[in-house]
Amino acid sequence: MDPEDLQVLSALAQDAVLTVGDVAWEKRHQRLALLVNRLRREDGVHVSPPERVRSLLVVENVLKVSAQGVSPAERDTVLSLLSVSFEPGADGNGFVELTFAGDGAIRVEVEALELRLKDVTRPYGAISGQVPDHGA
Repeated sequence: MDPEDLQVLSALAQDAVLTVGDVAWEKRHQRLALLVNRLRREDGVHVSPPERVRSLLVVENVLKVSAQGVSPAERDTVLSLLSVSFEPGADGNGFVELTFAGDGAIRVEVEALELRLKDVTRPYGAISGQVPDHGA
C-alpha cells in the first residue's frame, strides 16, 4: 500500500511468467488480476533446481488499463515480468506500471496504491531448471 512495500512485491514478482490470457481486468470491481508463475526468491537462498509457484498478483482501485506491446487478442503470448512500479499523482492516485521483457508494459491508473501477491499453489521445480540471467 506504499512505494516501499511495492519494491518488495516487485522483487518477489520479478521474472514471473504468464500468458496474456492470464490477465483479467474486472472493471466492475475495479481490479486487475494476473495469474503468474513466480520464481521463488523469498528464502534468500537460490535452491537447485529453482522453484516456481502459481501466484495471484492483484491491483485494486483500478480506473483504467492500457497496454503497449501487449495485445489482448494474442492470449497465448508469454510475458516475463521484469518490474512493478508506481508513479504517484495528486491525492494518492497514480499509475502502476507492469514492465515486461521485450518492451511490453501494462499501465494501470489507480485511485490509490493497493496491490497483493498471494501464492495459490505449492512450489514446484522450475521446468527450465534455470534462474533467469539478466546479464548482470
